Amino acid sequence: MSRETQGTAASPGAPAEAAGTAMGRAVTDGGGVPGDGAVPGDGAVPGDLRMTRLLWPFMLASAVGLVPFTVYSTFLVPIAHAADGGVAALGQLRGLGGLAALAVGTALAPLIDRVRREWAAACGLAVLAVSAALGASGDFLMLAAFCLLVGAGTAVLNPALTAAAADRFDNDAAAGRAATLITATQSLTALLAAPLVALPALLWGWQGDLWAIAAISSLLALYFLLRGRRRHAADGAAATPADRVEKPGYLESFRLLGALPGVIPLLLVAMLRTAAFMGYLAYLAAFYDERFGLAPETFAIVWTLSGTSFFLGNLFAGRLLSAQRTRISGEHLMALALLVALSALVGVFFAESLFLALPLTALVGAGHATVAACVTTLLVHRCGSLRGTALGVNAAGMSFGVFLGAGLGGVGLALGGYPGTAAALGGPTLVALVLARVVARSAPPPTTD
Repeated sequence: MSRETQGTAASPGAPAEAAGTAMGRAVTDGGGVPGDGAVPGDGAVPGDLRMTRLLWPFMLASAVGLVPFTVYSTFLVPIAHAADGGVAALGQLRGLGGLAALAVGTALAPLIDRVRREWAAACGLAVLAVSAALGASGDFLMLAAFCLLVGAGTAVLNPALTAAAADRFDNDAAAGRAATLITATQSLTALLAAPLVALPALLWGWQGDLWAIAAISSLLALYFLLRGRRRHAADGAAATPADRVEKPGYLESFRLLGALPGVIPLLLVAMLRTAAFMGYLAYLAAFYDERFGLAPETFAIVWTLSGTSFFLGNLFAGRLLSAQRTRISGEHLMALALLVALSALVGVFFAESLFLALPLTALVGAGHATVAACVTTLLVHRCGSLRGTALGVNAAGMSFGVFLGAGLGGVGLALGGYPGTAAALGGPTLVALVLARVVARSAPPPTTD
């Protein structure tokens, strides 16, 4: 762990001192021997291409985790016909995944720090494989189980992969960049997944897509299982009694996480900005249809614009935060991005010109992507060996944010039309902006090597 992280964990106060004691020795839990585990750091951040060569299994697995629900949403109508159910009923099953992600993500978050990250990822991938096989049956009950298991599997898979990628590097800047490469991969997958699953389905149908997901997930689960066993054996051979650090208990992990300066406000920022962004996306197509008369086929261009700006914002923000001599801290960049996102979101719903709404739509995506990259980077930097727990809780909080945002946007629309939606979704963003200032005030002083 870097000195900056140790300084954060050992801030004045008994709880924070306990957190620092629990995390202040050795490298983080996911570390390993050079060449197989953590990559020794000399302060330089590897280029994205070199990182991609090191992290491609993690990036591939993170992409696969997004595909099952993409197949479900893309082929909802034929799936409903196969299950002899209505489209509305099958669509509501999708919500079970969010509930499962919230419950499982919260309950299992500390366990990600107590087992090998690779083994946690393998378990998540195995659950995805089972869920895809069940969903391919087309039975209504099996599809309900599919939605539950996909939500549960990704709740473990995504934070485990992000933490494992960060653990590959010894310095905070490189670890943060590795984590944001995982989230950027997920953003790119969300943008491209629909056409990628539609083309193979021309040959083998939506059930063939799910069977392919089951096969790929099974192979990746086996890879991470064997990788974890190899690293476990290597670490055991290299470790000395002084290197062995007792891991905190289940409830103790939550207490130690809450004691770290600025982490709770940071998690709240992530939840609130997710609520605002997902609520905005839920009503964006309806807004463009009513205000500008865009049909679904034309609106696909707007959706692509939003997705592309989110991907690029996440990618470049992560790179900026990992720069050796960045001119802006992650805390200040997060606050600035929230201000831009808030202004652009309100501007979209008040725009009377399509040529004004389109660039504002891109700004909303880029602003929220930048906030997401800042949150991930700061959690990796500040939480040290508790980063798995932090990322798990963060994922669960964002799952709750999805539900909260859709509800808030709907209430705002019912009470005040699209200006009401802007107010309802701008509120959480404004609160997140206030919390970002709290995070900035809790930042540790910069250190020099």
